[in-house]
Amino acid sequence: MSLTSGGAQADNPIVQTRFTADPAPLVHDGVVNLYTGHDEDRAYGFDMRDWRLYSSTDMVNWTDRGSPASLKTFAWAEQDNGAWAPQVIARDGKFYFYAPVRVAGRPDTVIGVAVADRPEGPFRDPIGKPLIPARTGAIDPTVAIDDDGQAYLYWGNPDLWYVKLNRDMTSTTGPVIKVAKPIDYQEGPWFYKRGPHYYMAYSSTCCPEGIGYAMADKATGPWVPKGPIMDPNAASTGNHPGIIDYKGRSYLFGFHYELNFALTPLHHERRSITLRQFTYNADGAIPRLPWWDDRGVDQIAPLDPYRWVEAETIAWTSRIGRDRDRPYRWAPGVTTAQGEDGRVHVTRIADRSYIKIGGVDFRRGAASFAASVARVHGRPTITLHLDRVDGPVVGSLALKNDDSPAWRTETAPVTGANDVHDLFLVFNGGGDALFDFDRWQFRPLEGLEISRRDQDASRRVRPASAS
Repeated sequence: MSLTSGGAQADNPIVQTRFTADPAPLVHDGVVNLYTGHDEDRAYGFDMRDWRLYSSTDMVNWTDRGSPASLKTFAWAEQDNGAWAPQVIARDGKFYFYAPVRVAGRPDTVIGVAVADRPEGPFRDPIGKPLIPARTGAIDPTVAIDDDGQAYLYWGNPDLWYVKLNRDMTSTTGPVIKVAKPIDYQEGPWFYKRGPHYYMAYSSTCCPEGIGYAMADKATGPWVPKGPIMDPNAASTGNHPGIIDYKGRSYLFGFHYELNFALTPLHHERRSITLRQFTYNADGAIPRLPWWDDRGVDQIAPLDPYRWVEAETIAWTSRIGRDRDRPYRWAPGVTTAQGEDGRVHVTRIADRSYIKIGGVDFRRGAASFAASVARVHGRPTITLHLDRVDGPVVGSLALKNDDSPAWRTETAPVTGANDVHDLFLVFNGGGDALFDFDRWQFRPLEGLEISRRDQDASRRVRPASAS
């Protein structure tokens, strides 16, 4: 099945290697940087200790960029829990991270600010104290910069508050103001401007929560309710919107609990971020959208396999079984780890697990496949399937048994890879920690060599972190 005519389509939820919540997308330099909350694997209630970052340029394949910030970023904060919904904004070459945390020894939440030189961090605390001091409902910050350069920080549950930020983005000016909230407002505000309109999307009245929105003629309101974007669903007690425009298309991020329910019938606070494309009405209104399903958005452009691709670039992995994935329905998934150098790689690769990469452009034809691996146990294989986990095989790489933590590149021939296809990397070998996997690349048929720069990069010895 060639995807040349129709293109690849994403899966929901868009991340399966971890539980993710509270999406905060930021478009910067042609890349969608998706900052998320992170529910711990064994969470029953809210158990959140760090934030995660994923990036994409096609809205189908998402690359794990690791943890740009954690509770440790704020030394004055309670460290055992409370890394709730963040948002990041770029200004004057810096990136500003706003997040609610708890002050050690106090029950109230505050809002902290951190700054970084790059979207992926690491973020650091520039003021050593809360930006917004303790008050009831100081959660879910959202930030935007108006056309005149004035930045506004909104937040709140169950009320809606804002304050003006100074140009430094780490201090405020003027009073904290409580605004008249939309009638169905609960929490999770997402504030932005598009054209002449100001928007406030939010999690609507609990529980369960849907997604509602209001519009205004200026950044400070008044906020006029416009109805639901998405009705609540009994399977999902919470919600949290994030809305962007990217490459001429509009997207709504949210979350549901499918990954949790794939592992247990019990409801726990283990959420998974979802995505839907939509089109604004002519008057700027947002249409009413159906509840999340397992099919995501269309791919913007196919992925180039003739450059090094990070192994943690994933459209889908086998943590959730679905009928279309047979015969690997109950296969374990893979996970990712971040080394001391900040690099992320795939680890804990188990027998019969797999990674799907959506919409890979093989139209130049592929001659060989290269993978950068380390800590190889036994004699595992990476088998290359097209379109399905049990689809046509175009190559298989048998890895050499070598427990060294140094990354090395191994290659295998490829035949029959043409056109645009979903690519499945299927791992076999017996066991649940077969090898660590850093990145991969195909060589085209026309004999173009991997550039000297990439050769040098692949030869660099980078110790793999312990799995």
